[in-house]
Amino acid sequence: MPTVKFVAALAALVLAVAAPVAAQDFPQRPITIIVPFAAGGPTDVLARLLGDHMSRTLHQPVIIEDVTGAGGTIGSTRAAKAASDGYTLVLGNIGTHAASVGLYTKLAYDPRTSFEPVMLVATTPMVLTVKKELPVKTLKDVVALAKARKITMGSAGTGSSSHLTLLLFQHVTHTEVQHVPYRGLSQAENDLLAGQIETLFDQVLSASPQIAAGGVKPIVVAAPARAKAIPDVPSAVEAGMPDLITITWTALFAPKGTPKAIVAKLNAAVDAAMRDERVAKRLDELGADLPPPGEQRSPEYLGKLVASEVDKWTPLIRAAGVAN
Repeated sequence: MPTVKFVAALAALVLAVAAPVAAQDFPQRPITIIVPFAAGGPTDVLARLLGDHMSRTLHQPVIIEDVTGAGGTIGSTRAAKAASDGYTLVLGNIGTHAASVGLYTKLAYDPRTSFEPVMLVATTPMVLTVKKELPVKTLKDVVALAKARKITMGSAGTGSSSHLTLLLFQHVTHTEVQHVPYRGLSQAENDLLAGQIETLFDQVLSASPQIAAGGVKPIVVAAPARAKAIPDVPSAVEAGMPDLITITWTALFAPKGTPKAIVAKLNAAVDAAMRDERVAKRLDELGADLPPPGEQRSPEYLGKLVASEVDKWTPLIRAAGVAN
């Protein structure tokens, strides 16, 4: 009769052999990328660009599923609890995979331990946009107005990159704005265009078309340097506020326990998309920066980025007293 040790050793051997086989055959059915924000927003746009190219590389359909709510944590929670087989992924960002730790006291996942990092997809700075009728031209004008009265400032929801930049704005300017959270950037953008809110820290990726069309006024890019997509808009450094810096990022994650070989295959598919000239051109037009070459394209780099961003934003969030 086989001993317990023998059975355990045999099971381990079977798993060791099966894992590479499973990875070699992966994928054999459609892959779902969960976008934890509203359709039409910057994360959704990135997901569809990425998914279209990945479907050709992996020879399987890549389905984009928008799951909104709670600053993106509902969709991220679903991904964290999905089977660790590579067929359910999430396109997370600075909000879902960094700010969430400080914002939600009962968060159902830990961005540092509940996922397998796949790859950093893109980074983009934030830009302060205001409704056309607002009588301001510079960042100093906006700050002066915010000191005179409580201005309305939209966001894509609690914990989003726009909300984080709002908190940072209040912190560095010693002002308090009237926060108006939405269920995604596209809804906030629509209300800014309609004049229902006065200001919004938007991603350059999604704001640049509205800026080009003259629908909103750009004030400042919350970055050390100007953004290529809107070169006429000054940076925070130029505007005299070097601490107003938010570089938002978007990255692909798999559930914890997804075999490393499958993560590597997904990483290679994302890397191929990022190297595609058409994808790169489209992202550049939208104002997104592709991840730098080398180790910054690796799962290990993304894991370190998540940990460092959690450390950066958690103290600011808790100091603002906005945790749920």
